[in-house]
Amino acid sequence: MSNFGNKQTNYFFRGFTASLITIGGLLASSLPTMAVTDSYENDYRVCAAQLLSVGITAKPASQSCAAALQPRELSSCVAKIHKLTQITPVEALSSCRQARIPQDLATCVVSISKSYQGSENSATLTSCGRSLLPVTFADCVVGLRREIDLSPTQALNTCIDASEGSSGFGATSTKPKP
Repeated sequence: MSNFGNKQTNYFFRGFTASLITIGGLLASSLPTMAVTDSYENDYRVCAAQLLSVGITAKPASQSCAAALQPRELSSCVAKIHKLTQITPVEALSSCRQARIPQDLATCVVSISKSYQGSENSATLTSCGRSLLPVTFADCVVGLRREIDLSPTQALNTCIDASEGSSGFGATSTKPKP
């Protein structure tokens, strides 16, 4: 008789455990869905909020964030340029959207703008956007201006010409003529 009672208890615990595991699994599988929709860390949500906070209207903000591979970096680029230069958020957004690495573009624009005390903002934004290595480009512009008496435009042109020439695109031969 005691053997029969153990089998019944054993079947009961197996069934109870299986039911408990099934219910636990169903609850656990529903949690990530809730986490994504309620998360304050959602990159697209952060992007939209940051762009709206600097004055970008809803339609361009939503389109830009949706198209970005790294939406948080895009909005951070716009915010940094707007906060630390005299460049409008709309101008910054256009350039940040086209940048391979938006944070590098922002670093370039801010570094050069600080060294000029804000002049030549449009040319700075364009040149940093053209450069394949914007941080290196900014180092070139700032370094040359500190040691050589160059206008902002001359420094931008000198460094962008050098970077385009060293990339191999459109470079001219440096061999001396016989």
